[in-house]
Amino acid sequence: MSILIRQSTIILPDRQTLIGDVYIQHGKIAAIAPQLDPAALITELDTELGAELGNDEKPLEIIEASGLTLMAGVIDPQVHFREPGLEHKEDLQTASHACAKGGVTSFLEMPNTRPLTITQAALDDKLRRAASKSVVNYGFFIGATGEVLPDLLSANPTCGIKIFMGSMHGALLVDQEEILDRIFSQGDRLIAVHAEDQARIAQRRIEFADSKDPAKHSLIQDNQAALNATQLAVKLANKYQRRLHILHMSTGEEAEFLRTNKPDWVTAEVTPQHLLMNIGAYEKIGSLAQMNPPLRSLQDQEILWQALLDGVIDFIATDHAPHTLAEKGFAASQAPSLPSTEKSSADTILLEPANVPSGMPGVETSLALMLTEAMKGRCTVHQVSEWMSRNVAKSYKIANKGEIRLGWDADLVLVDLKHYKPVRNEDLLTKCGWSSFEGWELTGWAVTTIVGGQVVFANGKVNPDVRGHALKFG
Repeated sequence: MSILIRQSTIILPDRQTLIGDVYIQHGKIAAIAPQLDPAALITELDTELGAELGNDEKPLEIIEASGLTLMAGVIDPQVHFREPGLEHKEDLQTASHACAKGGVTSFLEMPNTRPLTITQAALDDKLRRAASKSVVNYGFFIGATGEVLPDLLSANPTCGIKIFMGSMHGALLVDQEEILDRIFSQGDRLIAVHAEDQARIAQRRIEFADSKDPAKHSLIQDNQAALNATQLAVKLANKYQRRLHILHMSTGEEAEFLRTNKPDWVTAEVTPQHLLMNIGAYEKIGSLAQMNPPLRSLQDQEILWQALLDGVIDFIATDHAPHTLAEKGFAASQAPSLPSTEKSSADTILLEPANVPSGMPGVETSLALMLTEAMKGRCTVHQVSEWMSRNVAKSYKIANKGEIRLGWDADLVLVDLKHYKPVRNEDLLTKCGWSSFEGWELTGWAVTTIVGGQVVFANGKVNPDVRGHALKFG
């Protein structure tokens, strides 16, 4: 099947825009022009395919896209899709369906599953699972442990090594500088770090043990804990000139540190929630605002935004990390919402901090959240595309993805920037069934998502028969 997308506003490289047509053939972008002749394309296809077409098959699918905006599909470089071992929260099928609905055409998934992704065998198992059920493209991190297992250097294909410097327990916690130094000193593949100082967190957990404030999570895992770990990771990266990526940066202090201490081999990302939510969210939605690293202050938000606009922060990831409402301390019907307009004090929900897991879903809302900010004038649509597609592909050396170029993979999303609708829990495809942004009025929702030249989402439905492919990393 070939596809002709007609008269959309096309977000091209180098911040260029064209109202025109895009022709997709054999999974690739075959033509970009102000106008293409469907009849000529059909004649060409009839000649090429001949008897291969069945009686009911159309050689060319035409998508009328006037008034819509065509962007490169989102590449989400940090997700936790919970399979294997934690499928009651999410699995690769439900998560990939949520991706398609959100305009995410590729994802990079983390190693804290059960079993942990720390061996070639565990990586191969994930690749087999994804090949059988993921409707979008996929890649997986290999996890570092204190043992520095041999597969850490040899496992393939992988987008990189994930190190949990803090906010973790068990084998994946690597918080000793001696062990970190050993990992940084061996091999040359990208190292991505969850940068929090575990020793500081442990001490502050004791200090705040008696607090009943839901926001104590942000006080325990405070700005200094994040800064300490980021500074250590950059020090080791500089020592070995090792490719380092700092995951989900959350503090103004880290951003200002990187502004003057960021060599070419270091990149950083930020999540929509750290840009758009702050510690005030705990009073509204309680534990649904809890994640690692935690939400910060309004001042941190402003500094992170400026760092993103200035290129100190390179791209955006969701850190999609779903948990059930029961695990978060709610009955299924009790999830509070936090609309973009302030609620009255009578509606405020205060929860005593329980031993609940940190994390929130995000793949269905990330693109719409950022495009809504673009419509407010905080950034441009081109910048959103760079932060969520191009820069990710460039940093992880994923060839032929992240931009709309001739000959590149047809991983695309058509979005509607003219109409707004709210985030509603009942509309979500993620298995956990809730969003911390429930009630927010957003624009830029995906209308059609295309993966490898196949329509995977259209008319509000996912095509479950589409299959993505394993990503390749240079």
